Amino acid sequence: MNHRRTELLAAGAATVTVILWASAFVSIRSAGSAYSPGALALGRLLSGAVALAVICLIRREGLPPHSAWRGIAISGVLWFGFYMVVLNWGEQQVDAGTAALVVNIGPILIALLGARLLGDAMPPRLLAGMAVSFAGAVTVGLSMSDEGGSSVLGVVLCLLAAIAYAGGVVAQKPALGSATPLQVTTFGCLVGAVVCLPFAGRLVSEAADAPASATLNMVYLGVFPTALAFTTWAYALARTTASRMGATTYAVPALVVLMSWLALGEVPGLFTLAGGALCLAGVAVSRSRARAAAAPVPAPEPQPEKASDSA
Repeated sequence: MNHRRTELLAAGAATVTVILWASAFVSIRSAGSAYSPGALALGRLLSGAVALAVICLIRREGLPPHSAWRGIAISGVLWFGFYMVVLNWGEQQVDAGTAALVVNIGPILIALLGARLLGDAMPPRLLAGMAVSFAGAVTVGLSMSDEGGSSVLGVVLCLLAAIAYAGGVVAQKPALGSATPLQVTTFGCLVGAVVCLPFAGRLVSEAADAPASATLNMVYLGVFPTALAFTTWAYALARTTASRMGATTYAVPALVVLMSWLALGEVPGLFTLAGGALCLAGVAVSRSRARAAAAPVPAPEPQPEKASDSA
């Protein structure tokens, strides 16, 4: 019963993560029009760090153990810092469809790195689900791509973002063996903010001229898709493999399509809807488990012979 409850909580945490990460794409459109990539990343990380620090003080969370710092530092530099800057920059150079295509290489890289460095198993269901989801991400990306909207620089930046994302996740997994999800997220966010401090001057100057809606979206990105979603991600990651968690993020493109439809009035085409359905189907396959084989029926025990028979 406890194992089942843990699985349900982890699945719920992963669901919260993908929903909030999907909503981030809508908020980035508003904030990105007024803030440069580095300034937006720093403002988002500072907002998230403040929210996380308050929660840590309330819960009286101490410093992570020494053994967790290596993974926290690597994930903070790669995922919280470098990833957010190059992704913001890359999305200004290419259209949304191309960015989604390239960045969705990340879960595949997570599976490969997880198998190589963490010893994660790669069962057939996981591989099949990732293949279906990636096909869906390709379909969504192609249906959303604008002709002439891509550049070599933008594609390279999105590829670097995918590599940093995969490296950050794989580095974070061992840290969760000795530190709590809140500790790993809080101090990873702080490391990322320190990495982005060179953009502090631009953040101050751009915040003075930015509309209130863009600044509010930047704060939202920090509090919810960063502070809350990265914490629920760490909680779920501590209870499953990096490969399965990476495959779960393939639900994000489908949710982005739905949120853009509801929030921005962007009616998706048939190919976009089909791609989103494939993404969700692949996630369902990758998260499923093979049915346990039926236990063999024990052979009947031999009965003792009757006295008359022995005679």
